Amino acid sequence: MRLKDKVAVVTGAASGMGLAIAQLFVAEGAKVVAADWHADSLAAALNGLSEEHIVGITTDVANQSQCEAMVDRAVHEFGRIDILVNNAGVMDLFSSVADVDNATWRRVLGVNLDGPMFAMRHAVPLMLKQGHGAIVNIASVAAMGGGSAGAAYTASKHGLIGLTQSTAFQYAKLGLRCNAIAAGGVNTNIMSSIDATKIDQAALGRLGPYHAANPGMLDPIDIANATLFLASDEARYVNGVVMPVDMGWRAA
Repeated sequence: MRLKDKVAVVTGAASGMGLAIAQLFVAEGAKVVAADWHADSLAAALNGLSEEHIVGITTDVANQSQCEAMVDRAVHEFGRIDILVNNAGVMDLFSSVADVDNATWRRVLGVNLDGPMFAMRHAVPLMLKQGHGAIVNIASVAAMGGGSAGAAYTASKHGLIGLTQSTAFQYAKLGLRCNAIAAGGVNTNIMSSIDATKIDQAALGRLGPYHAANPGMLDPIDIANATLFLASDEARYVNGVVMPVDMGWRAA
């Protein structure tokens, strides 16, 4: 098993990519702390699974203290943290910079960028102390251009790439790796994180040509498989990369 005896924290683990990652990690021998802000959905997702292998914790990653408690839960339950997967994310309303409202901006940046930073800031010293650690940040094709989402989401994912690469370079000689996945279109429920009646239709229309170039939709397991590789010792010399998993969308 590729993650035998490893301890991982996975955010946004109640559904979609996060749930697929958590389940795959357990199947590959890891012990997992699964975090999500939807307590009922998380409980349902983990129902029937052994707490010897996976435990859930209700976490709003935009809240610093809750992020820190999430990392601490891994140490309390399983003795350490070897892997951190920052997967939790929310969508914006596709608004351009002239039209994005403060509430949307703060919410999207809070979940998509502040959350990974809070978790990494708390986990990295623990990883350094034990001499190893792997962080995988789930970004997006929106991190590599400006044509797929609104200003808030795009800025949050660009920022996540910067955070990934800074972390990778700073700790490269200390046993810590940090990589990101630029996910393409994935069949998840991320659109349920917004009120669809408030989508900026004019701005969304301007993004149409980029969306039309998307070769197709992926399933959550496709992202989980890539995450497994980056988290495993098979990728021990892979550090600071942004791995596109997008069916070639970025190649258009």
